[in-house]
Amino acid sequence: MAARVSFIGAGPGAADLITLRGARVLGAAQAVLFDALTDPALRAMAPQAEWIDVGKRGFAHATAQPTINALLLATAGRHSRVVRLKGGDPSVLGRLEEELDTLLAAGIDCEVIPGVTAALAAAADALRPLTRRGSGRSVSLTTAMTQLGSLHATRSADTEVFYMAGRQLGALSAKLLLAGWPGQTPVCVVSRAGWPDRRVSSHSVASLADAGPLHADRPAVVTVGAGGAALASAGTALSASPAKAPAATT
Repeated sequence: MAARVSFIGAGPGAADLITLRGARVLGAAQAVLFDALTDPALRAMAPQAEWIDVGKRGFAHATAQPTINALLLATAGRHSRVVRLKGGDPSVLGRLEEELDTLLAAGIDCEVIPGVTAALAAAADALRPLTRRGSGRSVSLTTAMTQLGSLHATRSADTEVFYMAGRQLGALSAKLLLAGWPGQTPVCVVSRAGWPDRRVSSHSVASLADAGPLHADRPAVVTVGAGGAALASAGTALSASPAKAPAATT
């Protein structure tokens, strides 16, 4: 049987955030190449599969992209049902293009099963819609760190969501000011979005550095602008939830 590689979005945290289709295809896998931030509990959905760690972590061990590409080809040569399990959604900051190009160039059949990206999980955890009627019609998803390792910030939408900025919050504040965001612009930081131990805090662009100690050494999503503003009625709900740290409003 010819091989097929299914790219599955595992969702942004706990295993039950995977889609029903993703869980069904994962359950039939013979081999799974998985990212670092996928929930280990997902292994129970495919106990018969060969599980191969190809994770990348910022400022830590990371499997090189050429190595991942080669492993995909080799695994598809041994198995007919291969899953590439990616955190969040495969098409959002997940290097999907490189891996699809490698497989399609070799004549290997592929499919992509979408998942919930961290920006959506962060908005859900914080009870803050990313779009707001009258003030937030556009959303931009951006990785704060460029391919060359430099920090980058923009002001291209009513709501800007920055991934991979947890260790750079003070520097990101300065970059946001340079990009034209007023200092009083609301910012929401959520670390470990989609997990039971997520933390949510409220800041402004000018005071974003204050979030550093609360979210240290935790994957964080930073939402700036319309989608970063807390609902007037949401403060009590956020601070009452045992799954979230009390929101620090600055």
